[in-house]
Amino acid sequence: MAKRVRDSNLESRAAREKLKARGKPYYKAIGPGLHVGYRKGKAGGRWVVRLYLGKQDGGKDCYRVETIADADDKLDANGKTILDFWQAQEKARGLHKQLSGEGGKVAGVHTVKEAIEDYLHWMEGNRKSAQDARYRAEALILPDLGDKDIAKLTAKDIRHWQRKIAETAPRLRTKKGAEQKFREPADDAEAVRRRRASANRVLTVLKAALNYAWREGKVASDKEWRRVEPYEDVETARVRYLTIAEAQRLVNASSGAFRHLIQAALQTGARYSELARLRVEDFNADVGTLTIRESKSGKARHVVLTDEGKELFAQLVAGKQHGALILATPSGGQWLKSHQTRPMTEACKNAKITPPIGFHGLRHTWASHAVMNGVPLMVVAKNLGHSDTRMVEKHYGHLSPSYVADAIRAGAPRFGTVPETNVAQLEGRV
Repeated sequence: MAKRVRDSNLESRAAREKLKARGKPYYKAIGPGLHVGYRKGKAGGRWVVRLYLGKQDGGKDCYRVETIADADDKLDANGKTILDFWQAQEKARGLHKQLSGEGGKVAGVHTVKEAIEDYLHWMEGNRKSAQDARYRAEALILPDLGDKDIAKLTAKDIRHWQRKIAETAPRLRTKKGAEQKFREPADDAEAVRRRRASANRVLTVLKAALNYAWREGKVASDKEWRRVEPYEDVETARVRYLTIAEAQRLVNASSGAFRHLIQAALQTGARYSELARLRVEDFNADVGTLTIRESKSGKARHVVLTDEGKELFAQLVAGKQHGALILATPSGGQWLKSHQTRPMTEACKNAKITPPIGFHGLRHTWASHAVMNGVPLMVVAKNLGHSDTRMVEKHYGHLSPSYVADAIRAGAPRFGTVPETNVAQLEGRV
């Protein structure tokens, strides 16, 4: 146990009562580069620790100051939230040990922004797609939390930020430098669910970055953000998919390069970004597969095509050189983020698909029809790029033929109370 350091001005209540209240703490050195301090306020005092970080550019000494706990000015010390002078010394030494890296040097302030950048750099270096995480961080994390020291980030701070994200209307595309625009707020149950689900996804990015900083020794504890829970029961979205007739209308309502993009999505179930990166050499005509070299998980996969899909891609690569994009924009460039939004909206309008469906709905369409046609969930998951069937079961499991549905339809009671009618649903209409 380290030797106690005495100080006649700090070690007793009576002595501290005589000190003048001030913002700057009364410090006592208790070790090399380590001071315990007493900050006296009008209603009582608090113990702080000052840690020496070294010299900054220009030769100026740099310190890190952290609050330890309340002093035992009014109440007896409990060893946790209220400490006496001797307990404050032990707490200060423990914190110094936690924050010291190799060579005993204390880490300086590490902000959320720095943690996010380190994490995204790690993602990119490990062949994982960081594009979505970077967008969420720049739009929704850094404006509110970017400048905060992660050592001082509290669960209350994170919960307040999380609630703000969940209560803010969805963002609209806005010119760089202009004031951010938002959709008209909606307070129905589905809108609330979507906003909370979005907040959960952003919270996942924040926690991943903070955990990476903790593992790298940039912060002493991860207890604050571990206490923050995501919103519950908000990931049960009803998957929207097109009927075969609607899919045919959508293809017929589009043209040129965008029509090829829609057809490719319907034939593969691949993500928009995956389709945009496809090169001629990624199509294997001999076995009828596409190689997705860079996916969301960072792992490559092979997408198996039907005969119809194989014929489509054979037409798309015809006459193109090795290295050329299979699916290029009308100007010959690569499809980038949001390039598909306006033509997709226009195609849905022309195809009379109401409400309109987003491009990602084409992935849901492929998966939904594959499951309804009896393709095993593991096979669907493999073609979509999932490591197991959990996501497929969550979104499409209810569409799969099962003995439960067969048993209900065969043996559940009929009551004969539904009148006969000659009114029928038109094919392809919802």
